[in-house]
Amino acid sequence: MHARIYKPAKTAMQSGTAKTDAWMLEFAQGARREIDPLMGWTSSSDTQTQVKMAFDSKEAAVSYARDNGIDAVVQEPKTRKHNIRPGGYGDNFATHRRGVWTH
Repeated sequence: MHARIYKPAKTAMQSGTAKTDAWMLEFAQGARREIDPLMGWTSSSDTQTQVKMAFDSKEAAVSYARDNGIDAVVQEPKTRKHNIRPGGYGDNFATHRRGVWTH
């Protein structure tokens, strides 16, 4: 069995970093997907692709994969630079602003 261990990125639908602290172990697709001739849906007999496991740390995920004989590849997360302004959001509406505020 092949799997990958990764830390999920934040979705485009949120501005915060919720649900990005856990490390995920996700199995790779083992069988080819087939198209149902009647409905046109894709299906597979491989149920391992539906399994996603969450771990508190990368070491816990790697040790679980090693103990259970899972060939796992670790993908390191890309760090993002924090966008912290000195005045924050309230600085947009400050009365001491010298210039015109526009979007």
